Amino acid sequence: MTSDDTSRAPASGLMTAADHSEGFRQAREARRAELVEDYVELIADLIDDGGEARQVDIAARLGVAQPTVAKTLKRLADEGLIVQRPYRGVFLTDAGRVLAEDSRRRHQIVETFLRALGVSPETARVDAEGIEHRVSEETLAAFGRYLTRRRP
Repeated sequence: MTSDDTSRAPASGLMTAADHSEGFRQAREARRAELVEDYVELIADLIDDGGEARQVDIAARLGVAQPTVAKTLKRLADEGLIVQRPYRGVFLTDAGRVLAEDSRRRHQIVETFLRALGVSPETARVDAEGIEHRVSEETLAAFGRYLTRRRP
């Protein structure tokens, strides 16, 4: 096999270069999406709980500096996921609300699945926070089928 041949797996069992690079591409994309999803989900939670999401509250809950939040909120606004109103806070657009609800749904499925496996509630909550962003729809559907079969 030549170094240019990315379509066949080497005899050693190592995956092809094309498959390997695709896996890393998907991981990079998931990391970028994770930040956006975390922000919109938190904004939705803050709005649902107290009627508004303020930059200072977002920074405190994410454990980051306010300038970091400001930069990310600008990006979310540019992507059409939020609107910022002077002296009133941050609000989700319809697209932002849909993304937040989807992220919440994914989190709930993963957390419920982990708890069904016997993982403690606290660990399941924390682990689901990372897994929810990287799990495929196919895997989420399998988790759902498993949970449905388990119910009495």
